[in-house]
Amino acid sequence: MDFLEYSDISAEVKGCMTGGKLKMTDQNIIFKNSKTGKVESIPASDFEAVNFQNFAGSLGLRLFLKNGSLHRFIGFKDSEKEKIAKFFSTTYKIDMLEKELSLKGWNWGTAKFNGSVLSFEVGHNSAFEIPLNHVSQCTAGKNEITMEFHQNDDAPVSLMEMRFFIPSNELAGDVDPVEAFQKQVMKKASVISVSGDAIAIFREIQCLTPRGRYDIKIFQTFFQLHGKTFDYKIPMSTVLRLFLLPHKDNRQMFFVVSLDPPIKQGQTRYHFLVLLFGQEEETSIELPFTDEELKDKYEGKLDKELSGPTYEVLGKVMKVIINRKLTGPGGFVGHSGTPAIGCSFKAAAGYLYPLERGFMYVHKPPIHIRFEEVASVNFARGGGSTRSFDFEIHLKSGTVHTFSSIEKEEYNKLFDFITTKKLNIKNRGKNDKGGTYDDFGDSDNEAAPDAYLERVKAEAQERDEDDDDGPSEDESTDEDFKPPQDESDVAEEFDSSPSSTSEEDEEKGSGDDHKKKHKKEKEKKEKKKTKTVSEKPRQKRAKKSKSKDENRPKRPSTAFMLWLNEMRDKIKADNPGIKITEIAKKGGEMWKELKDKSEWEGKAAKAKEEYNKAMKEYEASGGAKSEEKKSSEKKAPTKKKTTSMPSVKPSQVKSKEFIEDDDSSSDSDDDKGKKRKGSDTERDKPKDKKKKSKSESEESTPASSDANSDSD
Repeated sequence: MDFLEYSDISAEVKGCMTGGKLKMTDQNIIFKNSKTGKVESIPASDFEAVNFQNFAGSLGLRLFLKNGSLHRFIGFKDSEKEKIAKFFSTTYKIDMLEKELSLKGWNWGTAKFNGSVLSFEVGHNSAFEIPLNHVSQCTAGKNEITMEFHQNDDAPVSLMEMRFFIPSNELAGDVDPVEAFQKQVMKKASVISVSGDAIAIFREIQCLTPRGRYDIKIFQTFFQLHGKTFDYKIPMSTVLRLFLLPHKDNRQMFFVVSLDPPIKQGQTRYHFLVLLFGQEEETSIELPFTDEELKDKYEGKLDKELSGPTYEVLGKVMKVIINRKLTGPGGFVGHSGTPAIGCSFKAAAGYLYPLERGFMYVHKPPIHIRFEEVASVNFARGGGSTRSFDFEIHLKSGTVHTFSSIEKEEYNKLFDFITTKKLNIKNRGKNDKGGTYDDFGDSDNEAAPDAYLERVKAEAQERDEDDDDGPSEDESTDEDFKPPQDESDVAEEFDSSPSSTSEEDEEKGSGDDHKKKHKKEKEKKEKKKTKTVSEKPRQKRAKKSKSKDENRPKRPSTAFMLWLNEMRDKIKADNPGIKITEIAKKGGEMWKELKDKSEWEGKAAKAKEEYNKAMKEYEASGGAKSEEKKSSEKKAPTKKKTTSMPSVKPSQVKSKEFIEDDDSSSDSDDDKGKKRKGSDTERDKPKDKKKKSKSESEESTPASSDANSDSD
């Protein structure tokens, strides 16, 4: 028996070239798919015409069958052309002709239907051919036909849609050419055939997705959406879930159908059908079944006559026929008294429904999120507004859905619902118990412990306590300005008198040196005063800790610090190489995530009670009063020293120079008396000057103390 066999041949399957082996015998042609192993046999008795056809880079066979179907096989060499033609003529008694193709590239031509093949011809040659069994849908417009094709997952590129413009023809008479074209396509198209009468029909139902009004016809194995522009035939096997959800206005109802795979309209895919019903809309239908058929097929779940609100009747029929659960709202009730939460997703407004096993958002786009998919949820501030918040749902796949502009009154209800469902919440309120709307937010979360802030507060509290106890001996305001007992400012001014010093300097011969010495000392003292005023706060801050009462009870630690002291070693062990400065930061993060803080809060409260009790005992024993007494004693002598400056009399003050001259002089007593009289008369002259300097020192003292008080 003669046969031909080729090992590297491709066959066209739904627009995709699939490799395999081809064998030609006198009985049939057999093709074995190398990918799936499927074997397809074409009997020789079904052959109607065979042609050679040029494809890109190779020669092909175009095999047309009597039932109208078309097969193509590609991968033959030009040298085998005569051998194949001879085999067909001798074995199948068919002459091999070459199919001429149009290479002009025009898009205006004639459509011819030959069996299940639509051929588009330009002149006398074919531009392209379309196997109609690849068509999944055909819709008609005013002067346009749209054909959609089944998608082939194996093809890297798939033709999904093709449109034909059909002009009106006066010669056609009453026949509409567009409608006639559509009927020819639908005869051979691979579309679900409508067999028998519909079980139920619902007229002019408003559909939000896809948008429009459709007649819903329910059949045994599929249901059809029939609109003015588009028709959809949806198999019952593609329906995953049914939802019946009340609108927030309590006047409408959403009926949502989840589909997998989705229906397509051009490049748009619809995973959900969203129908909208008014609660007052009612309908009544009669099912085309006898009571016995209803009992046998549907176990008595449907009655022959159904009446009531349209959404209830439709939901009941689809629930029983499709055999899917009809999901309604759970136990969640929002602030408005309905299970719907008004919010926005991206730019569109809609409603979020917390259900028993997930979340449902309608309607642009409809989103269904099961609790099993949720990794965590998050409450966030909404765009700087204090009247709303955002609700983020993080999925385990990494996707984040953000529902924004939710009224703050919904927060407590939603938080309680999520807590009941035991979903992981990223952020928490005060004490990690949820709290109120004002407690959450990433930007101003006051519940997060800050170790540095705790330390600063403790230091500030210690400073306040020391200020209440009064300044210490070293911190006396007047001490920096008290005149020394041995060398007072008055004495220096008196000694620097021009008349007295000049006489003494002439005698000693060192007047210029003494003047320079006194001038330098005076400048040093002035610098010391200004330096003391500027450095006053630093000295006060450094010396405060020395004056603190050791018997005074120590303030108790907070709950966070008590917890951190015990966890410090564990943090070091879990985080090897962690810096000392980062331990408190890491502890703050762990403290924030800690759910049960009752143990540490109890310890902190107990320590606080013990501190209050110890403080009462400390005050009762006179600890606070004794500190006040000490501070008052420290202040008193400094004030006395300051006020003692005006009481110094010139006659009581002797300069060192005067005494040295008096002891070392060899003059007579008369000379000494003359000198004393002269010095006394001259001493009376700078008296006014001395009073003036004294008043200046008194005026400068309160000014300096004011500077100190300001610096404090």
